[in-house]
Amino acid sequence: MDFTTEITQIGEMVEEFLKEKLLIVFDENAPPELAEIAILHTKKEFTKEVKAGDMVRFGDLIYEVTAVGHEANKTLESMGHCSFSFTGEDQVKLPGQIELKGSGIPSVNIGDSFQIIYKEN
Repeated sequence: MDFTTEITQIGEMVEEFLKEKLLIVFDENAPPELAEIAILHTKKEFTKEVKAGDMVRFGDLIYEVTAVGHEANKTLESMGHCSFSFTGEDQVKLPGQIELKGSGIPSVNIGDSFQIIYKEN
């Protein structure tokens, strides 16, 4: 089963991070100081780990997961949090990071879906 949630808030600093090919996500329980740098999404149970080869969708754009940091799945489960990097590299720079390969940087809007599409095993 895929993980699908809705973007409910966009922090005022998100555009600056997107220019650096980085998008930070948290569920709606994020502390205010972190909410300003992130997109917030509806809280939803996270039941399956993200792995290389899975896909991530923001709105109409789909990206392939190329690398997953060793903390990313834990923080997705506990806080709906990770940092998505859009460089397509095959290794992460930060433990809570997920690397994505695709066409361009997403434009995110309140009400858009954010989805993790798991590759069939």
